[in-house]
Amino acid sequence: MKYKHILGMLTIAIVMFSCAESQKQATPEAAVEEKKEFNHVVDQFADLRILRYQIPGWDDLTLKEQKLTYYLTQAGLAGRDIMWDQNYRHNLTIRKVLENVYTTYQGDKESDDWKSFETYLKRVWFSNGIHHHYSNDKIKPDFSKEYLQFLLKETDTTLEGEALEVIFDDKDAKKVNLSKDVDNVLASAVNFYGPDITTDEVATFYAEKGKAIDKQKPIELGLNSTLVKENGKLVEKTWKSGGLYGEAIDKIIYWLEKAQTVAHDETQAKQLGLLIEYYKTGSLKTWDDYNIVWATNTAGNIDYINGFIEVYNDPVGYRGSYETIVEIKDFDMSKKMAVLSENAQWFEDNAPLMENHKKKNVVGVSYKTVNVAGEAGDASPSTPIGVNLPNNNWIRQQHGSKSVSLGNIINAYNNAGGSGRLKEFAHDDEEIEREEKYGKLADKLHTALHEVIGHASGQLNPGVGTPKETLKSYASTLEEGRADLVGLYYLMDPKLQELGLVDDWEAVGKAAYDGYIRNGLMTQLIRLNLGDEVEEAHMRNRQWVSAWTFEKGKADKVIEKVTRDGKTYYNINDYPKLRELFGQLLGETQRIKSEGDHEAAKALVEGHGVKVDQAIHAEVLERNKQFKSAAYSGFVNPILVPETDDNGEIISIKVTQPESFEAQMLAYAKEYGIL
Repeated sequence: MKYKHILGMLTIAIVMFSCAESQKQATPEAAVEEKKEFNHVVDQFADLRILRYQIPGWDDLTLKEQKLTYYLTQAGLAGRDIMWDQNYRHNLTIRKVLENVYTTYQGDKESDDWKSFETYLKRVWFSNGIHHHYSNDKIKPDFSKEYLQFLLKETDTTLEGEALEVIFDDKDAKKVNLSKDVDNVLASAVNFYGPDITTDEVATFYAEKGKAIDKQKPIELGLNSTLVKENGKLVEKTWKSGGLYGEAIDKIIYWLEKAQTVAHDETQAKQLGLLIEYYKTGSLKTWDDYNIVWATNTAGNIDYINGFIEVYNDPVGYRGSYETIVEIKDFDMSKKMAVLSENAQWFEDNAPLMENHKKKNVVGVSYKTVNVAGEAGDASPSTPIGVNLPNNNWIRQQHGSKSVSLGNIINAYNNAGGSGRLKEFAHDDEEIEREEKYGKLADKLHTALHEVIGHASGQLNPGVGTPKETLKSYASTLEEGRADLVGLYYLMDPKLQELGLVDDWEAVGKAAYDGYIRNGLMTQLIRLNLGDEVEEAHMRNRQWVSAWTFEKGKADKVIEKVTRDGKTYYNINDYPKLRELFGQLLGETQRIKSEGDHEAAKALVEGHGVKVDQAIHAEVLERNKQFKSAAYSGFVNPILVPETDDNGEIISIKVTQPESFEAQMLAYAKEYGIL
């Protein structure tokens, strides 16, 4: 699971040359060396802002550790095209055409049409395709089809048929459509299923396959394949060497094999070997074997996430999007936060859950703050700020999980942000002052509690199927909301001060509650167009958590809707009572998950998480017009540049930064455009 939100904020592999055969040294043109004065902001366009991040502690790594990091980032980027194709079947064709036009057009580049073309291409780059990375809506260009056809002719570039028309028409309008009123698989453009496959057919197919698997240790059915029809029969096309995406996967394997030669120890080498075997065979049993070794191995300074992992982009929650994150330990912050892992059982025992829904033995929850060294696939350019893996429930229960907070990503967000929106939407000076003093700490703690305690908490009732089977399209948002609620419940607990994590548990808790309600009921709406419903799983969960507690506390004015000078605010009058409500909702959400209660999940999400108060939405958009910063932020990656001796052996690796967003995207297309 990934965590994509910072409470107090409104927004929430890396080499430009190939050394696969020759190991020749090259210096990327699109790079500038790191400087002491670091500018986090790279670019801003449409509703997006592009940031840079640094890699603290790089120079403290050994050469072996730097090589491991470099090889792992290369492995990540080798699979970049997979994510593009997973997102939509025409994405790679459209991207290559747009990039060719961008790099070869010699005409007027000052016209409004050309500037609109540039913006459209940047938006497509950011989203790894033609659908918005967050709303899932198809991105609409601000230029005509005729202008694009003019550019195609001027640059001798061909784009025709459906791939051309879909840029401008209403077809495939949603990458992921979770509306209760449609067939979610048929109505979603994501390229996980053949165009004629229905939700019922998927459910029937996997219900039948599920009969043959170990119910105590179930594999993640469908995680690494595309489901298509051949001669009227459903068939899985597995993503593996020699199979679908095989050419890119072979490159991933190549770099993983290099990483294996500089692994920290035999355990990490074995771990990488299992990942390589998984990519070669496509075996989901091997994927489980790999995840057990990976989850239990906490040695070494370098770790990584690599594979087909998160299922948010599948409307029915089977197929994993390709992603990688390469991580370097932040020793100081990890030491401070390790106390959460060490006390995981206390948090479980004291959670407001039914006793039979609590784990009696919380196993192996490890938590670290890490510094990202490179990201690709579903983690880039839009990145999570925290991750808890593996996702397979039985592995988590028997072997534990790893939770990480991406420290340098959070720092980059914080250093690039402003306080204007806070002052506009916060109810009063006290709320603003508390946020400015405690907001960043509250954000970090909520991420930690969400990942370490939240996702590790609770258990399914015996005989109940996995959430994707029982809760279906509501599984992801229920799980994210459940983890949020665990964090919210404990953010206002004196235990945090007892553990030495805060010096004023009440003030930190209040800042966290202020930020969550403010965002869930108002400020996250800047991410939607007026009239839209909420689609994205994390955004839905923040709304249903906030809206449910607001409604349940109405009689006692726990949260009060205040109108002042024509503006709406939400003011929390009773923080202890709000904590009680968070606890009640947590207990109910865990019950829904534990019992597989689909109807209750549907009622909770559809009743509180989907519909938007249009008057509030219009007001929020109007009040937000004064701010120039974008609603969403993402990142370019640092560039790891190897220096080699006369024999082609790497003798050092330096960190540089890309000079621009477009420079990095074009370099990636050139070096990693494999599919």
